Parts: sequence; C-alpha cells; structure tokens
Amino acid sequence: MKILVLGGCGIQGRTALYDLASDTNISKIICADIRFDELSKIKDFTDMEKITTASIDAQNKSDLLNLYKKVDVVIDLLPKDFKTHVNEAALEAKVHVVNTNYMYDTKILDKKAKEAGITIMPECGLDPGIDLVIYGDAKSRFDSLSVINSYCGGFPERKACTNPLNYKLSWIWRGVLSSTMRYGRIIKDRQIIEIPGARQHDESFVHEIEFPDLGTLEAVPNGDAVFFTDRMGLTKTIANTGRYSLRWPGWSAFWRPLKELDFLSEDPVKGLDGTVSPMDFMEKHLGPRLAYQDDEKDLVAMINIFEGKKDNKKMRFTSSMLIERDLETGIMAMSKGVAYTACIVAKMIARGEIKEKGVLSPVTHIPVAAFMERLKKRGIITTEKMEEIAD
Repeated sequence: MKILVLGGCGIQGRTALYDLASDTNISKIICADIRFDELSKIKDFTDMEKITTASIDAQNKSDLLNLYKKVDVVIDLLPKDFKTHVNEAALEAKVHVVNTNYMYDTKILDKKAKEAGITIMPECGLDPGIDLVIYGDAKSRFDSLSVINSYCGGFPERKACTNPLNYKLSWIWRGVLSSTMRYGRIIKDRQIIEIPGARQHDESFVHEIEFPDLGTLEAVPNGDAVFFTDRMGLTKTIANTGRYSLRWPGWSAFWRPLKELDFLSEDPVKGLDGTVSPMDFMEKHLGPRLAYQDDEKDLVAMINIFEGKKDNKKMRFTSSMLIERDLETGIMAMSKGVAYTACIVAKMIARGEIKEKGVLSPVTHIPVAAFMERLKKRGIITTEKMEEIAD
C-alpha cells in the first residue's frame, strides 16, 4: 500500500505517520505539508525510511493531483476549509479519501464519487469517528432506541491543571475557540431544542456526569445531535439525544461572561489600529499559555449511552473509553483517537475490507468488530455494559 497524509506534520499527522510506518504492508508514505521541521519529534521511534515529504499548496489542484497519482488512498488531516479542494482532486484522480471533518449535505459528492468508483469516508476521527461506529453498533443491538447521549472531551490530567481554565491544548486553539460558539440541536422529552452558539454555555444547557476513574465532568452541548438521528432514521422515536463536550467543572462559568461581553467576536475592534478581532486576541494571547509540558498527560474521555427496547425489555447500553498521552513518545491522547482511526479505516479501504463506493459513514460502513480490535491493539479499549433498567 501507498498512502498520502495531507497535513502530515501536524499533531494528528505525525501520529498517523508513526502508525502507518509500523505496518509492513505499507511500502510508501508521502507526508504533504508546508514545512517539515516538526518531523524531528517522531524520528527517534518511527521508521522514517518509508516516509517522503512533499511541499504543497492544498488549494492548488495540480499539487494534489501530482501526489494522488502515486498512492492508493489519501488521509486528509487538513482543516475543514480545504475539504472541497481535497475531494475535487480525488474525483479527478480516482483515489480514495478518508478525513476527520463533519459530513453535511453530500448528495452531489456522493453521486460523483460513485461515478468515479472511489470511496470518500468523512467523520473518521475521534469525535466524530469512534463515537459514530459505536452508534451503528448500538443500533444493531436494540429493537428500538429512545435515548442516544454522546459525550467526549480532551483535557489535562489533574496534575497538569495549572491554569484557571483547567485546560491545555491537544488541538488547534482557534478550533477550540470556534467550538465554544457552535450551534447545536438536542432532543429533550421528544422536543427538538435549538441552542444558539452564544447560549451554548448557559446553565440550563450544561450538566454534569460521573466518568469512571475521573469523577465529575462538565458536559456542554456540542453540535447537532438531530443530524445524526435523522441519518439513522431514528428522530421520530427518540425521546432524548445530545452530543456533548466534556471538560473539568468550571469551563462554562469561565466562558459564559466572556461570550456575553463579545470576547469571541470575529469583527475587528473599533478604535484600534489594524483589524484585530477579540477572537484573534484570544487566540494569540491565550494559546501559548496553554501548552502541555513534556511530563504532562492529556486525557480523552468518551462515553456513549443508549436506551431502548430489546426483546420487550428496557435496556441501557453504555460504552466508555479513556485514552492517555504516551509520555515516552510524547504522542497525545487526542491525536491517538483521531489519527489511529483514520489510519485503520484508510487501510480497510485500500485492502478492500470496505468495498462500497460514494460518500460513506462510520455509522454504517465500518466493520465494527475488526475496527474495535485494531483500536485495542493500539491501546484504545472500550468498556461496555448492557443492563436492564426500570420501564
């Protein structure tokens, strides 16, 4: 197999290179990015002989096509703004693509991908990604579902909570800031509730859950849960559903007043020279202050809870997972969840284990048992519990 990693020098990209390089069935890996100095962070524990580098402009189709012609599948770890360029080049080159961004209206792309005879698998990271595979698995275990609640978050271990936010960066800080203004929808008591981004951290929308071995975590609405129940054909029967980010308690109390004071606005501040927005300031000022030290772990906690009927009994299925940073290599927990997932699925496509063409979904197109076993081999283990509950 020959695989191209777009954004190969980022946090997720380096982890993908490390994972791919350990596979004896992969003969060539192309790391495409705009600079390559960060590769030094993995050279001591990665087979670098398989890896070649290519400097690209990801908005330039010819740059992409030149690389696509050399590989069997593309792993796209670029920011979502590039996905149109990435996918258009894939259609022309007739090469498969896996990416980690959310999928929305893809009817036209699906038709074109089928005509080109290629597979495009979006939402193939941590969240979305692993959670959606669990969604599909859970649906198959029940005769009917009435509750789907999904929780996932990345944050520091307790001893690394050395700032007032109790948070450090295992992701792009600008993306984290943008997510604090994300519009969402949940279903509560069979009613669809819209949550404007500005109200995401209101007390009425935030709750707490208990996570095994961690204790109390804060759950903040994160995105459109109804979008997924629609795709699964379940919205009419769902009584409660939501997708939530997990943080240490106090996260929402910090952001609520700042949002009310417009600190996340992207409009330039009037009266100042230049075009700096409050969001720009928050990104540049806070970002460098939220870095992990080499001896500090980031954690990823995920828990998915499903309730429904099975054989006329009311049942609850709970799937939980905790990932920790590897201090020996420095590989972050967040990047394990994202990159390992993308690598596993890219290889499934290249090997023909996933044969369908078009725009696919982790909910329905990833073989669950094989996927979970390969996560387990990489140290990512889910704990499952199915129990009968009072009707």
